[in-house]
Amino acid sequence: MPDLKLGKLPDRMPVKITFTAPPDLSKALQAYAALYRETYGEAESISELIPYMLQSFLEADRGFARARKDMPDMEGRGATTALDRGRRISRAQPLTTDKED
Repeated sequence: MPDLKLGKLPDRMPVKITFTAPPDLSKALQAYAALYRETYGEAESISELIPYMLQSFLEADRGFARARKDMPDMEGRGATTALDRGRRISRAQPLTTDKED
């Protein structure tokens, strides 16, 4: 079984995400979703995987974490996230999503 950087996703509420990708990235995301399905035995849509991929990327980017500490406080402007406040985001929470109506 492959050792994927992204762990198995937790149960969660459905979300709607709009994302435009170039053809090469779309193919890579489709391949990742297929490998995820083979690895964990459950199919997940690309739109379900993307927030967790982005979250994992941001959490692993130490340069971003250091720079983030020096950025002005954004609270009160609607842009604050757990990363803004220096807390690790739970794997159960996508970084950003639009809830379906």
